[in-house]
Amino acid sequence: MSRYARAMSASAVRRSKAPTEADCVIDPLCCAPLSGAALDRADAGRLAQVLKALADPARLQIISLIRVAPGGEVCVADLVRELGLSQPTVSHHLRVLFDAGVLHRERRGSWVWYAVASDRIDEIRTLLG
Repeated sequence: MSRYARAMSASAVRRSKAPTEADCVIDPLCCAPLSGAALDRADAGRLAQVLKALADPARLQIISLIRVAPGGEVCVADLVRELGLSQPTVSHHLRVLFDAGVLHRERRGSWVWYAVASDRIDEIRTLLG
């Protein structure tokens, strides 16, 4: 048996062994009830939706560009130029971020301006603990 196979076999044995009552007598912390401010299912679901929206390099770059922009806001045309992506692609990414509550938008004439929803970013930070 190769060294890799032995390591994998030992790893499988370690993972499959659930704590027993005897283990708890030896180490009372192994079966201690979990406490603290853990995410409940609803918060975890909301956070997962936002993190899915953020889990794209172009979207992270968009947020970064908006945060460093003068006045903290940009129009779509500015992002198209900076990202080197087509206008429909940038608009799609902005829509996903807006729907997730990460961006605010405001129409001014024929352009739409976007700003980061700082309160939502703070909420994400808080949920991540």
